[in-house]
Amino acid sequence: MIFGAHVIIYSKNAEADKAFFRDVLGFTSVDAGHGWLIFALPPSEMAVHPADKNNEHELYLMCNDLEAEMLALAKKGVRCSEVEEARWGLITRVKLPGGGKLGLYEPRHPLAVPPAPS
Repeated sequence: MIFGAHVIIYSKNAEADKAFFRDVLGFTSVDAGHGWLIFALPPSEMAVHPADKNNEHELYLMCNDLEAEMLALAKKGVRCSEVEEARWGLITRVKLPGGGKLGLYEPRHPLAVPPAPS
């Protein structure tokens, strides 16, 4: 029985990105040994989109209020990209310390998981 999903983010500076998820986003983690942190993620959903090639994946974190989340991140020194409005929600991107990007969005589509309480 499948009981969950394990997401991997590849980074040119894994230590800095781990610190970001731990210290800035406040994600809890377990040490799988030798400082190898595995973070707990919020409830998740997955979509499959058509593409011209395989093995390109993206990670987006969802929130109830994108503007409020961006303000909270700004207070922690995190810069977000301009907000884009898509038919499925409002979206911004955060540059991780290791150079990668993380999507953050306020969904406007039916959710496969219950939304967090406001």
